[in-house]
Amino acid sequence: MHASPLFARAVARLLCRVDQALGRPATLDFVDLGAGRGELVTGVLAALPADVAARARGYAVEVADRPAGLDARITWLSEPPDAITGLLFANEWLDNVPVDVAEVDSAGVPRLVLVAADGTERLGEPVSGVAADWLARWWPLPAEEGLRAEIGLPRDLAWAAAVDRVVQGLAVAVDYAHTTDARPPFGTLTGFREGRETAPVPDGSCDITAHVALDACAAARTAAGTTRTPSGTAHTPSGTAHTAHTPSDTAHTSPDPACTSPGTARALPAARLLTQRAALHALDLTGARPPLALASTDPAAYVRALASAGEAAELTAPGGLGGFGWLLQPVGIPDPLPRDA
Repeated sequence: MHASPLFARAVARLLCRVDQALGRPATLDFVDLGAGRGELVTGVLAALPADVAARARGYAVEVADRPAGLDARITWLSEPPDAITGLLFANEWLDNVPVDVAEVDSAGVPRLVLVAADGTERLGEPVSGVAADWLARWWPLPAEEGLRAEIGLPRDLAWAAAVDRVVQGLAVAVDYAHTTDARPPFGTLTGFREGRETAPVPDGSCDITAHVALDACAAARTAAGTTRTPSGTAHTPSGTAHTAHTPSDTAHTSPDPACTSPGTARALPAARLLTQRAALHALDLTGARPPLALASTDPAAYVRALASAGEAAELTAPGGLGGFGWLLQPVGIPDPLPRDA
């Protein structure tokens, strides 16, 4: 659904606003991070006005092989371009970055959850170091046995590394998300197989995912110090498990934060969080029904408009896709969405 023509047209409108904020540069980058089979970047390029399309460069970033028949204008990469001027759009990418799961034991101590290849779990060592610091700041666990958290530090680092590639423009992350005021007490780790929810067994038979602490990602990019790129967290191809390591008793294990490469953090404006509903409304996608009078004057157009309104309503439904979180990080340009969005 997020690669639907209607969604792609909304993202194309966002790219046009970034283009305007950049002063209509000679080349305008659109980077689809975690591109799947390139559906979104294809739709965005197709939806651009001719004058913008003539300057646009499309990039699909994915570890899978380039699909046959993909638009020749699209550059297929396994990592984002080093220097991006335009829009970097990470649509359901951060939930592919693997994280550790912590659970409170009977003594009130958060411990890492270890899982065997058959899905059997046991508690491992207490959470310590930078992971413990992250929990204390972003997902403090009361001393109640069984409470869980997903330690989002690798996602913070992955997002910071992605934003580092943007020279000027906008970076956007879209994902199922939660914030500090509404963390789920037992976490969100789950599995999906053929579109149905299932137990998150790390044997490669299902897609394993967890929602994103998007507020932590937003703060990570503007924090002082250095940013680091976690090893082994880039762009999981569609249909594979999201755990990075799945030998017995080590699944749900994220990359070691020590295995990183340093980079200098830039001073950026504060990132902004909003719902997909608010973001798409600001991009003129509302789901409003067409006027009934159109049914009399142009029945075919009315049916098309009605179908489009239904799709827009699904994309913006408060209890569904409209509840997705959007993280906007401007780099050298004003925020292109209205502040009341």
